[in-house]
Amino acid sequence: MLTLAAVVLGLFSLGSLKIDLLPHIIYPSIAVRINDPGVPARIMEDEVTRQLEEQLAITEGAIHVRSATREGRSAVDLDFAYGHDIDAALRDASTRLDRARRFLPDTIEPPVIYKRDPSQLPAAEYAISSSRLDPVELREWVDYTLGKWLVTIPGVAAAEVAGGLRREIQVLADQDDLAARKLDILDIEKLLESENRNIAGGRLRLPEMEIPVQTRGRFRHLETLEQLPLELEEHNGDTATPPLETLARIYDSHEEPRLRIRLNELPAIKLSIQKQPQANTVSVVDNVNRQLAELRSRGMIPETVE
Repeated sequence: MLTLAAVVLGLFSLGSLKIDLLPHIIYPSIAVRINDPGVPARIMEDEVTRQLEEQLAITEGAIHVRSATREGRSAVDLDFAYGHDIDAALRDASTRLDRARRFLPDTIEPPVIYKRDPSQLPAAEYAISSSRLDPVELREWVDYTLGKWLVTIPGVAAAEVAGGLRREIQVLADQDDLAARKLDILDIEKLLESENRNIAGGRLRLPEMEIPVQTRGRFRHLETLEQLPLELEEHNGDTATPPLETLARIYDSHEEPRLRIRLNELPAIKLSIQKQPQANTVSVVDNVNRQLAELRSRGMIPETVE
């Protein structure tokens, strides 16, 4: 009778058991990643990796420090003994990283520090291609439209986009022409930084409300950028303001691709779905697939997108 009761109870509980992809495990390891695109590996090692190693090596409880450097990327991993409080170690390592930042170049991207947790792996990855949209348009649609639809699904933490081409306005200056006018590329950079921005203008106070005021200076058209005046001093002491297009070639192009993805012989975009730490992987993926099917049935996903 006792055995029968245990079997019945087990069958009753079976339907309520949750299914997950991986067990809840947190490895005793902390990773730090810093990117500085275009910087050679040797310079990254001297200016970034060594500074990180010196500061992070004194993290309390760290038993092993590993580092790897390549062009534009520095990676440092800290290992701890099993049973060590990894959350306390993460806080300590974050403090060490903040101290190390004053020794790092100003050109680096914001550092990323995290503990190794299988739940941080993408719950699902999708490859998206289109026979009609060019790679720049497809990337923008996935990033700003499809990704925003999926991130609202319960249990989804983020929808990360990779691959494809990102729009980039290229300003290619003629170095000889700049030198003849006693200018260099930094003068062009300073001009673009000072002119291409929006500036807060305070508040406009009315009897019943306040209206925030903003001076909109960001470029919205390529023609505006081409006609941007550059102040020059002539040999006779006069000041000239030739447009930027006379000193540089300006193109509406895209960034150099660093990751190439293809689907059915077409350029594709990778969309990675990150789940929330306590969310069930299987449930999240099922919800995402149902949402994609519903969006397709409503015609919100173009027929040319696969």
